[in-house]
Amino acid sequence: MEVTAPLTISVLNGTSVRLSCTFNSCYKVENKQFSLNWTYQGCDNCSEELFLQFRLKILNRRLDRFGNRVEFTGNPSKNDVSFTLHDVQLEDEGTYNCYVMNPPDRHKGHARIVLKVITEVPPERDSTVAVIVGASVGGFLAVVILVLVIVKCVRRKKQQKLNTDDQKTEEEGKTDGEGNPEEGTK
Repeated sequence: MEVTAPLTISVLNGTSVRLSCTFNSCYKVENKQFSLNWTYQGCDNCSEELFLQFRLKILNRRLDRFGNRVEFTGNPSKNDVSFTLHDVQLEDEGTYNCYVMNPPDRHKGHARIVLKVITEVPPERDSTVAVIVGASVGGFLAVVILVLVIVKCVRRKKQQKLNTDDQKTEEEGKTDGEGNPEEGTK
């Protein structure tokens, strides 16, 4: 049994958040045997409080902490046991544990999510400087590449001209080794 959930979720105070928990099992989910527990832990040393349970059907344990703000939004037959927490409060910050058991799997699967509640949306990052620097560097590199291509083309033309001139010189000045033109070239 493998249970997967995000390690940390940050959520804005007063909004809703879906705490996603999925599992993989070699066996098909049978409602008569399948079980699920969601617990909340306010701190590392605090005891876990059971607030959502599945035994043949979903049972919301109405903790005073959550009232009726917990909504099961998963589908166990599709290996999804997620829930949504509405109107998130600062006191909801903590660790949420997802426990899944799907017999005949022998081991209970477990995942934990640390929920962080923020009071204001972080400011958007201004990427203008990054865009300017990136464009400048990109433009500089483009100019350097263009100059290198032009230099290579000019050198290639000069080399071709030298080769052509050497060929003409050879053809015009073929001699028999003593400075006399060979008879075949007259």
